[in-house]
Amino acid sequence: MSTVISGALAKGRARDLAPAVKSIFIEGFEWFGEIGIFCARVVRAAVAPPYEVGELVRQCDAIGAKSLSLVALAGAATGVVLSLQTHDALTRFGAKSLLPAVIVFSIIKESGPVITGLVVAGRVGAGIGAELGSMKVTEQIDAMEASAVDPYKFLAATRVLACVLMLPLLTLAADFSGLVMGWLANALADPISFRLFIENGFKNVLFSDFIPPTFKTTIFGFIIGVVACFQGMRTKGGTEGVGRSATSSVVLSSLFVILADVVLVRLIQMLWG
Repeated sequence: MSTVISGALAKGRARDLAPAVKSIFIEGFEWFGEIGIFCARVVRAAVAPPYEVGELVRQCDAIGAKSLSLVALAGAATGVVLSLQTHDALTRFGAKSLLPAVIVFSIIKESGPVITGLVVAGRVGAGIGAELGSMKVTEQIDAMEASAVDPYKFLAATRVLACVLMLPLLTLAADFSGLVMGWLANALADPISFRLFIENGFKNVLFSDFIPPTFKTTIFGFIIGVVACFQGMRTKGGTEGVGRSATSSVVLSSLFVILADVVLVRLIQMLWG
């Protein structure tokens, strides 16, 4: 009897679960379709004149300059952690002299770009999602359309372009902070001049080791800008919806940055070795 009851309950749960899974898949496909259309509209608005240069400069300041201190701090922390962790490991294997090269390669090829992308996704993604979400629920975006102002050009395109332009520059700041603090952490354990640290670290570094990882952050910036603007401009449900938009902007942009990094690393290896 108990077997029959448990079997019936299992079948009932399966019947309830199937529509839920189907609904999730359908909503996922709809979301990707909508964001694809949104990307096309943003790109078309960005390349078509007239250009919103003033708003673009303002967004570059809001996204780039105001994120600089946070990105530099994250890069510095990454450099210190790399130096402390790899120092013991390399000392154990008798390769302590390779520490500068390990720190340099780790930061410029992977740690710097990814940390920058995730930090900017957290700060800028939440800010854009909440800002545009507030404008949406208070009908400011509708008022712009009624005033013959294209919100895709003035709001979305400028923010996406600012993210694309600022991410490589912020990555350079994170790399510099990471290298300086990595040297400082290393110098406290084994005194070494900054000049010698840089010479040993960059001895075998090529442009193909530095340029592609730095400029792959333009893809990260595009992802962050598009996802945050899309989530903000489709906000519904008042202030609660604004909170959901800000949260989903951070979560989705961070997730897609990580997934894009996996693809881009493999692509860079195929093209540059």
